[in-house]
Amino acid sequence: MTDQESIQEQRKPVIVGVRFSKISKSYNFDATAFEDVKLGDFVVVQTTRGWQLGEIVDVIEDISTLELDKVKKIERKATESDLKKRVEIEENEQEANMRIAKCIRELNVEGMKFIYTEISFDGNCITFHYTSEDDKITNFKRMQDSLKKDFPKHKINFHKIGPRDAAKYFGGMGACGLEIRCCARFLTDFDSISIRMAKTQGISLTPTDITGMCERLRCCLNYEYCLYRDSMKGMPKKNKRVMTPKGEGRIRDVYPLRKTVLVSLPEIGVKEFPVEEIEVLNGLPENPQQRNKPAQNNEQNTSNHKNNVH
Repeated sequence: MTDQESIQEQRKPVIVGVRFSKISKSYNFDATAFEDVKLGDFVVVQTTRGWQLGEIVDVIEDISTLELDKVKKIERKATESDLKKRVEIEENEQEANMRIAKCIRELNVEGMKFIYTEISFDGNCITFHYTSEDDKITNFKRMQDSLKKDFPKHKINFHKIGPRDAAKYFGGMGACGLEIRCCARFLTDFDSISIRMAKTQGISLTPTDITGMCERLRCCLNYEYCLYRDSMKGMPKKNKRVMTPKGEGRIRDVYPLRKTVLVSLPEIGVKEFPVEEIEVLNGLPENPQQRNKPAQNNEQNTSNHKNNVH
């Protein structure tokens, strides 16, 4: 064992997250052999798709849950020659983009939207990324055969991605007006979003208010959902009858974060009250006429009784 290998064994393992494209997730690699790796560095690693050039986007602090013996090592930090090669690959990717676009037009391929091309760092594999709503793509097989003839020395793959991934790749302004969309800035995983999240937070259900540029429910609906869901515990529901310091009324709206409710009061209007100042009333509201009716019946029964006695 060399002195360098001995030193590496004594050092704490350094695990970093490496990303290979705009929309790819980060994958863990062992960078223990390199003392000066940092975020933004480019490295060359071996993957199931061959040699790849990726960017370090994360340094894993807690490695206790990782199976370190299964984490691949970084081959080397990218050299100037590697970075020049990457530029050449990007030019080849643009040519491949034009070729598949032409192929789609000539073969009248419908039912898919081509997004971008990715060529592996060793140049052996070409992956065409696309989106499709229902997988009913006309002339898809003919297009595959045509591209295989155009790139006979490469392994051709077609990879379907979701609309959120496509929006992340193109970037641009968010539907909320944010200069760069959340998905393009920092999101790496897309959690499931439901309409219930908007309802829980009291957000308007108008499609333009809850739909992102990907034409799917906005990812930001998930940001504060758990906070609202937990804050709603113990809160009365809308339209419930309640007793307030100002009298009886009906809940018009609830504000879970500040623990208050908006109550509509007869002859007073709408007032806001803390939850601890109200009491939920059960049963139907009392009707003054109904309340007086039993008394009238009692009087009538008494009068009839007296007449019968006479």
